[in-house]
Amino acid sequence: MNVKQTIMTLGVLSVSVVAQARNTTHYYSINEALRSPLAVQVLDKEVKLYFNHTVAGTVLATNLVSNKKTNSFNKTDKVACERAFLSAVKTFQDRAKSMGATKVTNLVSFYKKKVYKSTENFECHAGTFVSGVALRGDIVK
Repeated sequence: MNVKQTIMTLGVLSVSVVAQARNTTHYYSINEALRSPLAVQVLDKEVKLYFNHTVAGTVLATNLVSNKKTNSFNKTDKVACERAFLSAVKTFQDRAKSMGATKVTNLVSFYKKKVYKSTENFECHAGTFVSGVALRGDIVK
């Protein structure tokens, strides 16, 4: 094999490696994410969150979905996943406030429409360039 053929072969191999995107599933602590410095800055303390749990009140909307992605380049999977999670939670809180509600209940992970129920962890999928979290929940007044 000559130099030109070797360079072409290496180029083709490098493209095929990039084409096989990473999609690593992680389960991170809800409480850790909610107590992070970023959470303190962005989340609304007036809108309570209930993971895999229903509370009393008037249900205003059910099975709403928030699907958030974040740039994971140059971040650890945990940092990227927590950022996407907090963005999804904030979307629910903003929606609740706009409806005059004070609670988001029955929050569960809902990545690719697959339910993962937990009061302790959320599901995140981390890739080389993008990480994502999807949540489903209800708005309660």
